[in-house]
Amino acid sequence: MTLFKRLLSGCTIVALMTVARADIVAPGDVTIENLRIGTSLTGQAGDPVEGRKVFADRKLGNCLACHVNSDIPEQLFHGEVGPALDGVAARWEPEQLRTIVVNSKAVFTDASVMPGFYSLDVGENVREDLVGVTILTAQQVEDVVAYLSTLK
Repeated sequence: MTLFKRLLSGCTIVALMTVARADIVAPGDVTIENLRIGTSLTGQAGDPVEGRKVFADRKLGNCLACHVNSDIPEQLFHGEVGPALDGVAARWEPEQLRTIVVNSKAVFTDASVMPGFYSLDVGENVREDLVGVTILTAQQVEDVVAYLSTLK
């Protein structure tokens, strides 16, 4: 059974396959320079409304599992493992936020519990059906970055 069929059959996989398009930077081709990914992964701007949805969705970004965000008070159970994201846009530039979302370990350390949401460098003992799959698509990353950029 293919990954797509497993997703459709209700399997609890939180990772989504990236769609191959010519204008999308593949996870293995992302270039980080000076802790920044300087250009959009998709060649277009993200949608902050969609980014807010991905951020709050427990089956996609699941950002609230670790981060407090007072912009989303309707969601219960904000985590306290990571820093509060109130004012994150005042602390980080969009290029830095993109890098953190794509591969937080490139910015912080390998000890960071935050996953790389658009990275194939996910460590050891990965479930076989998730090898080569990113948690978020390139567009979802751009949407989350656009949303985080509104949190000033």
